[in-house]
Amino acid sequence: MYDDILVPTDGSDGTERTLDHAVEIARNHGARLHALSVVDRRVYLAAEEDERDDVMAKLRGEAEDAIELVEDRLSDADVEVTAEIVDGTPHKEILAYADEHGVDLIAIGTHGRTGRDRLENLGSVTERVVEDADRTVLVVSIDE
Repeated sequence: MYDDILVPTDGSDGTERTLDHAVEIARNHGARLHALSVVDRRVYLAAEEDERDDVMAKLRGEAEDAIELVEDRLSDADVEVTAEIVDGTPHKEILAYADEHGVDLIAIGTHGRTGRDRLENLGSVTERVVEDADRTVLVVSIDE
C-alpha cells in the first residue's frame, strides 16, 4: 500500500512527532522514507538585495540542519531513508517532489490552530498540501 513516504521538515520540534508516525508506517509496509527540506525562496527574494546572500546562506544552513536532524533521528530506525534539500515555494516543492518520486503518502505536521490563530495563518504549508495533493496526506498534530 505504501512504498514511499514523504516527510517534509523545517527542523522544528514537531518534526519528531511526525517522524514517529511515518517511521511506524514505513516499518509496517517496508517503505522508504523521504525527508525533504525546502529553502523558501520567497524569504530570499523579500530580503534587501545587499542581504540576500546572507539570507540564503542562513536558510540553506537551516535546511541542512533540518535534514541532519532527521537523518540522526532515523539512523537506528531500520528504514531506508532518502534526504534532499530543494529551493522554491514549500507547498509546491513538496507536491512536486511527491510526484517526481512516486510518493504514496505525505506525512506532515500541523499546529491545529483554531479561531483567530487559524485565520491569521491561513495558507499554511500543511493546508496547501492537503488542498492540492492527489495522494494520501497524514496530518499529525504537533502541538504539545
